Amino acid sequence: MARIHKNQKGIGATSYVKRLLTGLFVWLAAISAVQAATEFKGMRLWAAPDHTRVVFDTSGPVSHELFSLPNPDRLVIDVQAAAAAETLQTAAAVGGLVKGVRTAINKPGVLRIVLDLKQTVKPRSFNLSPNDRYGHRLVVDLYESDSQAALKKVVATKPAVLRDLVIAIDAGHGGDDPGAVGRHGTREKDVVMSIARRLAKLIEAEPGMRPVMVREGDYYIGLRKRIDKARKHGADLFISIHADGFRDRRASGSSVYVLSRRGASSEMARVLAAKENAADLAGGVSLDDKDELLREVLLDLSQTATLEASFEMAENMLGELKRIGKTHKQSVQQAGFLVLKSPDIPSILVETAFITNPSEEKRLRSQKHQQKLARAMLRGIRDYFGTHRPPGTHGLTRQYVVKSGDTLSHIALRHQVSLNTLRGFNDLKSDTVRVGDKLRIPPTRGS
Repeated sequence: MARIHKNQKGIGATSYVKRLLTGLFVWLAAISAVQAATEFKGMRLWAAPDHTRVVFDTSGPVSHELFSLPNPDRLVIDVQAAAAAETLQTAAAVGGLVKGVRTAINKPGVLRIVLDLKQTVKPRSFNLSPNDRYGHRLVVDLYESDSQAALKKVVATKPAVLRDLVIAIDAGHGGDDPGAVGRHGTREKDVVMSIARRLAKLIEAEPGMRPVMVREGDYYIGLRKRIDKARKHGADLFISIHADGFRDRRASGSSVYVLSRRGASSEMARVLAAKENAADLAGGVSLDDKDELLREVLLDLSQTATLEASFEMAENMLGELKRIGKTHKQSVQQAGFLVLKSPDIPSILVETAFITNPSEEKRLRSQKHQQKLARAMLRGIRDYFGTHRPPGTHGLTRQYVVKSGDTLSHIALRHQVSLNTLRGFNDLKSDTVRVGDKLRIPPTRGS
């Protein structure tokens, strides 16, 4: 009996040691988990017209949950095994739909981030892996709720018999995406936005034309959403403005691109495969109620006409760019850029120069050169639409050859335009004209 009792005591001691070791391992694991917690190092915010994007810079991928709270409106982000840097709240920008940010430890091992909101939102979140500019990121997109968006809808007014040409101007990149960066830190997104605004201002002053800025501020828009915005405004042309980048700093010159045939084929397959094609048009005709063969024929016809128009527009644009500087290629280039894939809007992409080339970077930073680029683009648009007037639009320019006895004031009176308008439209520094001079006559509202 004594021997058995001794063995039982030994077993009890072993069990106690095991429990002690297990507890120690758990404690060490907990310490290790705290030490390995993902850190939220900073926050950036981009306010677009239709949503607000919040980007958290983290030390690694995160597991998180989202839920909303009313009265007042808040979005709660609970993150497992995470910690917030002290600078997160003080450095955080606010704007758009966000009016404040708070952090706290909700329960052991869970970081709670609270976004104080200006209204109810529909959130969407996802993790982004590191790239050559940023590390791990948690992205939270905040969209207005359906009820609030409906309140902002403007009742459409009856359109005029004739309308202005609509030119959709897309400044590439934006927000968290700076695009190519020059040797001296010039960011593509900033340069192309400046050129786009200059072009918009020129178009706004052009009789018979109206600009639509696809990106109006420093925020990112998805590529298909850029096309959607152009279509929403009934654009007659989509022009995407970029600045090229290449590892060889000697690369130089501007380029103009249109969609490649392969890119067009893949886009047609995508549209035809979609089941919800109410928003996809073929020459203004809804594809929804058509059988498969007819849908394919309509889309192919529309796409072919659009590609031909895009190519002719691009040739005009390239010709104008050649007048102000070197071009990288002597002919229009073709590629599968997603922003060029609209089947019903002629679309071109202009690479204004190589921002990675030091001398071209310097020119791109110059306001004078930016204005030259904008004017060249305007001339390319004028040249094309001067002979390709879309149905239902105001006429653009007419040409008049000065005859013997003509004066500038008489020509203006005859064509029902003001003398100042005629002078400015032709960049004349005086009222002197000579026989044989060719003047561009701006359109009137009824033309």
